[in-house]
Amino acid sequence: MEGPVYTATGRRKNSMAAVRLVPGTGRIIINSLPVDEYLARPTLVMVLEQPLKLTETAETFDVHAICRGGGLSGQAGAVRLGVSRALIQYDPELRPVLKAAGLLTRDPRMVERKKYGQPGARKKFQFSKR
Repeated sequence: MEGPVYTATGRRKNSMAAVRLVPGTGRIIINSLPVDEYLARPTLVMVLEQPLKLTETAETFDVHAICRGGGLSGQAGAVRLGVSRALIQYDPELRPVLKAAGLLTRDPRMVERKKYGQPGARKKFQFSKR
């Protein structure tokens, strides 16, 4: 590998992603698979590419990510946060652009736990008067 490598961690829901930005041609690889194969939906690929397109560095870096936990949506969000953090290591001047787009904020929303006496987090069993 030539050139510096920028690493960062991203999280969303129950997903964690370790992201490496390597100088390259714009390939994105997640868990040893191309992004189009790993993320089934084009919208998830679009979410993941947001920070690269916003900072116009899509063809400057190759993205290598290792994702664990959660589903595809959470993993795409985790990689997006990791890429945003790694881009700041590359160039701190990109921070205001990424911050204005909300790409540096960790999404705190988590699944609400199931409560006892109920079939789910909020849903109640059917009420019977008699």
